[in-house]
Amino acid sequence: MTETMLAARMHQVGEPMVLEQVPLPEPGPTDVRVSVQACNIVPNLANILANWTTWFPQNPLPALPAIFGLDPAGVVDAVGTDVHSFKPGDRVYVNPGRYCGDCLACRRGEHVDCTSYAFSGYFGFTATAPRLLDRYPYGGLAEYTIAPQYALVKLTDSIGFETAARFGYLGTAYSALRKAKVGTDTTVLVNGISGTLGIGVAVFALAMGATTILGTGRDRDLLNRVQALAPNRIQTFSTLDGAIDEWVRGTIDGGVDVYIDALGPGAQHAPFQQGLKSLRRGGRAVNIGATAGEVPIDVHHLMDQQLQLLGSCWFTAGEGQDMVAMAANGMVDLSIFENVTFPLEKVNDAISGIENRHGGFSNFVINPTKK
Repeated sequence: MTETMLAARMHQVGEPMVLEQVPLPEPGPTDVRVSVQACNIVPNLANILANWTTWFPQNPLPALPAIFGLDPAGVVDAVGTDVHSFKPGDRVYVNPGRYCGDCLACRRGEHVDCTSYAFSGYFGFTATAPRLLDRYPYGGLAEYTIAPQYALVKLTDSIGFETAARFGYLGTAYSALRKAKVGTDTTVLVNGISGTLGIGVAVFALAMGATTILGTGRDRDLLNRVQALAPNRIQTFSTLDGAIDEWVRGTIDGGVDVYIDALGPGAQHAPFQQGLKSLRRGGRAVNIGATAGEVPIDVHHLMDQQLQLLGSCWFTAGEGQDMVAMAANGMVDLSIFENVTFPLEKVNDAISGIENRHGGFSNFVINPTKK
């Protein structure tokens, strides 16, 4: 008799997920099977499920019916014959990034630039991404998932599964800060600092030694709460009170060293443009929030002022391991997040209810073992 597991699957775009028994997956030679203890419900998931094929048809979804779920964390349950660094019982976060290993970017070690790069349980980035989505069709909204050993991040006992399930957005923030070369001599501006991505930028910028962190958003109460994390190093400003660049240049002479934009696809273009105007000469901007559309940019100004504008998508398992070490030794405090957990049976409620989150402080999580 074939063993089965409970999974939430979407059969048609825009329809609620359906709980079903599906075959229990078996790991390949270099794969592991993980018993999922927590899977994050990211704010963008509702858009992925309802609007993705209309908004971004060039980025393919997994073949339907599909098991979604971007950020699983749990316990290794079984390993393939060629897996040697992980064993049953290990506590892990599963990075959903999948790469082919044989394209030129992969052979250069630039795995996130893989020509078939895909997020297992979410979507692919290129026309050839379905081959990886098909190879790893199990997202985190199920009792078990399969992942290649290269995707695993070992967790210390001090990091709970619910917190680890937040690593996707935290890792996106950390990787952007590394690309921007943030250190002890750096001033940073974060647009959207009180959101799910922005708070991650704040906590890791603090850990990396940023001397001054300026953060923007709309909700003054949330902004005050972010500032309270480190009132001697974080200053916040509501965009309801004026232009971002005017505030920045009135606060830091010459502008900031680094600008991280963490605003989502629905954001207006003006805050992004004002963020660019907030940079000092030689400054670096990194977009991680996915502000969408054709944004007018004065490229001559970028040239004259020696400015850099980068796009940064996701993070590596190695960067995830860095984050574990930073949390374990007290460099970052991940206890600030408020975990709101749901059983797998309530997955549709979790997806629809995430709009009620308390800004980026709320962490919506599915626990497949919870009843």
